[in-house]
Amino acid sequence: MADESASSDLPRLTAEQTAERLGVKLETLYAYVARGRLERTRTPGGSSFDPLEVERFAATRRQRSAAAPAPDRGHSDGRPLMVIETRFAHIEDGELFYRGRDAAELAATTRFEAVAHWSLTGRWGETAEFAADAAAVAQARTVADALPSAATNRDRQQVAVTALAAADPLRYALDPDTVVTAAEALVAGMVDVLPELRVDAATGDDTSRPIAERLWSRLTTRPATPAGLHALNAALVLLIDHDIAISTLAARAAASARANAYAVVTAGLGALDSPLHGNASRAAHRMLARVTAGEHPERVIADTMVSAGGPVPGFGQVLYRGVDPRARLLLGMLRDDPGAAGVVEAVDRVAGLIRSRTGARPNVDLALAALALASGMPDDAGEVVFATARTVGWIVHALDEYRQQPLRLRPVGRFVG
Repeated sequence: MADESASSDLPRLTAEQTAERLGVKLETLYAYVARGRLERTRTPGGSSFDPLEVERFAATRRQRSAAAPAPDRGHSDGRPLMVIETRFAHIEDGELFYRGRDAAELAATTRFEAVAHWSLTGRWGETAEFAADAAAVAQARTVADALPSAATNRDRQQVAVTALAAADPLRYALDPDTVVTAAEALVAGMVDVLPELRVDAATGDDTSRPIAERLWSRLTTRPATPAGLHALNAALVLLIDHDIAISTLAARAAASARANAYAVVTAGLGALDSPLHGNASRAAHRMLARVTAGEHPERVIADTMVSAGGPVPGFGQVLYRGVDPRARLLLGMLRDDPGAAGVVEAVDRVAGLIRSRTGARPNVDLALAALALASGMPDDAGEVVFATARTVGWIVHALDEYRQQPLRLRPVGRFVG
């Protein structure tokens, strides 16, 4: 149950912050107040608003927008600008499928490499292994090591893609076999370029280790556990693809112009590096860490909303009416891990409050944050897992796009100003 004394002291949003959160003008905000759709409190410094009520209202506006026909004004008001036919991931009855196979079932039972290889080729191979050229990885590490000390693991991965491309004499080849070979080596290289954090871990050149195991030793100093590796492997599988996300659209647009596989991944990484997409788990991690440390979840949520200026990170997924099935599986795995009990409790406290006030449920970003926090990983670990897995999906889409008419995704602008 929410702590009433803490709730009464929640940091409130100013009118300007509320209007910015809702994406409306101040005049529109006050019209909502006049019609009784939002409550405000008058103070000597101006009007203030309950941040959780604002979030609930924002959620209802998104639901109405999704149900209404798109207005004929030359733009979409948040609705898709186009429909792109896909041949891999689809969502049906609230579940995610890869070529008709339940993604959650694959994640719970199958190694990431096997699912990734099948995703790229259509051929199943339980023994698939991803390995990068050792000399190319060494060169990529040299480039990554030259980054400023403030660079993140995602920064290292991004420059590694360019370095690995430069070392590949066949990078401009677009035939499927060459692209698949490059993609599998690229995923391995994006992991192996990261520094090992455990001194007793195997070397980065040990390509016989699964990707999940190699990634674990680069994201946390804690010993790997079967439960932790199982959950990390599942997260990689679940993040391979998911409809036409913004990063996937960027990757497909690049492929439409016949960009090579490395350039496609670079385009995807650029779009992924955003607070409303690939970086959302970082804010969710920080939020859960504060609650785990003993702070009131009500205050933490309010602080997070004020600092983020947007939705509560880790909640809501417009493609699902109920819970995000990716979050359901990952959080379920954490519930079965005694070592994650404190983080799971924090998730439940935050999720209960958010659902009671806004109706929003946990999404995969919250699950990634919980997995990272429970495993002793830094707050940007979810971004690394996301980028590593989604690289496979971007190449799957690129392979499809290479079969389409070139430049078909080049839109036509209409001057309105």
